[in-house]
Amino acid sequence: MDVKVKNIDALNAVMTVKISNNDYKESFEKSLKNYRKQIQLPGFRKGHIPTTVIKKKYGPSILAEEIDKLLNETIYKHISENKLNILGNPLPLEDEKPEIDWKNPGDFEFAYELGIAPDFNLELPGRDKYTMYKLKVDEKLIQKQMTDFAKRYGKLVPVDAAGESDMVVSTFVELDESGNVVEGGFSHNSTISLEFVEDKKVKKQLIGIKLKDELVVDPKKISRGDADMAAMLGIDKERAALYNRNVKMTVTEVKRLEPTNIDVALFDKIYGPGEVKTEEEFKLRIQTELEKMFVADSDRIFKKEVTKTLIKKLKLKLPDEFLKKWILTSNKEATKEQIEKEYDMYSEGLKWQLIENKIIKEQEIKVEHEELINHTKQLMGSQYAQYGMMVPAEEELMKTVQNVLSNKEEARKINDMIYDNKVMDYLKATLKINEKQLVHEDFIKKATEVMQ
Repeated sequence: MDVKVKNIDALNAVMTVKISNNDYKESFEKSLKNYRKQIQLPGFRKGHIPTTVIKKKYGPSILAEEIDKLLNETIYKHISENKLNILGNPLPLEDEKPEIDWKNPGDFEFAYELGIAPDFNLELPGRDKYTMYKLKVDEKLIQKQMTDFAKRYGKLVPVDAAGESDMVVSTFVELDESGNVVEGGFSHNSTISLEFVEDKKVKKQLIGIKLKDELVVDPKKISRGDADMAAMLGIDKERAALYNRNVKMTVTEVKRLEPTNIDVALFDKIYGPGEVKTEEEFKLRIQTELEKMFVADSDRIFKKEVTKTLIKKLKLKLPDEFLKKWILTSNKEATKEQIEKEYDMYSEGLKWQLIENKIIKEQEIKVEHEELINHTKQLMGSQYAQYGMMVPAEEELMKTVQNVLSNKEEARKINDMIYDNKVMDYLKATLKINEKQLVHEDFIKKATEVMQ
């Protein structure tokens, strides 16, 4: 076999592979014998079909399989041994696709397009300064969180008339176009919160509503989307999406959330008996939790800004046309129009991947198996906490971890996550970073702006 690579430019190359009869003859004959043992044809005993018959009937397809297998082995061996840093996979060169007579095989020559990854130097640190945005947990935010806790552990009490944040329990009945009750139509008891009614005119009508009051309303104006409206009316989501008539609501109950007192009893419910004893301790605990809560958001903002800056600074070029063709061939559902539309986003992601891989290689960053185990345990623990579940004992937790990591795709994702964290740790320690604290509103605004 003869393999040659000709560079078209710094990012594109053509690989030619010449295969002689001697390269595949032995494996081809071996495959013919295996087929002879397995195939059954009318008029012949299994395993006793003449080789000439097998060759005539199955020879071309067997040969095609052997050539394809040999090509793949040869191509990727050459790429590995010569340390070719390619993007995607080699693509058959359509203009030089050989006409092959599989019935009369001889020597073959195949040609492939290669997309080459750009070679670049990553010089860190430079003069560039980066900003790490952190949430400033001020008194206003702490008070809001305290109020939320008080509401969460509060109780609903009946009131005579609805206020602007109260909950109204009603029976919702279907009406026809003329405003008459539909016989056999839906009739469903449900609760709406006036706090989430955005239509000012309708909200004004609802404020002050009392037990047994009736009101004809547009259900879309007192619900938050089709799913919410479907649950409110007791119908399916598809019907809710098409529903365009009013409903009659009859009030059966008006409730108000009465927040609980901010005292030791509340602290015990949240953190356990004796863990927090004073309001001052409660505030400090909230502050710490909020700071931790937004660390991940700070990291995401930082990563996004670093990514944009480094990609812009390095001016990496990619074999764009090759990559577009490769995406099209590897994703059968994609269209040329879709690829053109989404290519910029794809190329930005690929450029950052190249930068990350460069850092990993140069800094000799590795992920040990123990790290993979521990990180998975943390993820599992967070999930249990998210759903309000107790973290199981070590033995049971390890079974869950092993089960997760037995899935190769899940294991790869977690492995990539750890690598990503380590790269960010390296960048934080290497780059010149200014820390800037933002109040909650400004922090959320910045996060939204950067992540778009």
